[in-house]
Amino acid sequence: MDIVRRNNVTVTGNPQGRVVVLAHGFGCDQNMWRLTVPALAEDHQVVLFDYVGSGRSEPSAFSAERYASLDGYARDVLEVCEALDLRDAVFVGHSVSAMIGVLAAGLAPERIGALVMVAPSPRYIDDDGYRGGFSAEDIEELLDSLESNYLGWSAAMAPVIMGNAERPQLGEELKNSFCATDPDMARVFARTTFLSDSREDLKKVAVPTLVLECTQDVIAPREVGAFVHRAVPGSTLVTLDATGHCPHLSAPEATNQAITAFLADLR
Repeated sequence: MDIVRRNNVTVTGNPQGRVVVLAHGFGCDQNMWRLTVPALAEDHQVVLFDYVGSGRSEPSAFSAERYASLDGYARDVLEVCEALDLRDAVFVGHSVSAMIGVLAAGLAPERIGALVMVAPSPRYIDDDGYRGGFSAEDIEELLDSLESNYLGWSAAMAPVIMGNAERPQLGEELKNSFCATDPDMARVFARTTFLSDSREDLKKVAVPTLVLECTQDVIAPREVGAFVHRAVPGSTLVTLDATGHCPHLSAPEATNQAITAFLADLR
């Protein structure tokens, strides 16, 4: 299958600039980056895509077996990079995509030369000496609710994940994005996301890395950002003046400024 069509790949911006790949999180699609693209497009070539099972990707390409682990999504990333012959790209991953980027960079370091992690979490479940923000029971309850009534889960959880209750339109947008995702495919991605543990993979990162966290984030609390920063050798941690789990929507100016400053330092 044609990868560009399979993953609904979009290429925009300056073809002479360094390539920046923008990768969305669970339940979202590339449209979630629309407030970031203009800040990057003048100086960088920007690549956007939808993971198989999300957005306007090709649904017939979905495989529950392939996407039962983050490796399957990392293969999506690398196949997009190969199809476009991308080298030394900067991979900007939101939420679970930050860990997908870590895996992709490890598998093909010639393709990905730097990472930007937006509200990352290597493990959502608390562990001895580690706070992920959720107990194992919390996550099982979340997954049971999602699997039994996906639309109801989306309506209830989107505003919580987005935060910024004073701007309900943001939560509504995230809810609509969740609801536009095929429930069966979303269930697979959710289980893969919330049961993942990428903590050991962080230690192997060998490229410049920016970690962006928010002041308040129910999905990835500040302790998680600090953990990621400590685990990734030489990484930079920036705490955005933003709340919620989607700062590229709720605080695009602060998010874009942090990303563009990091990109400028890479030159």
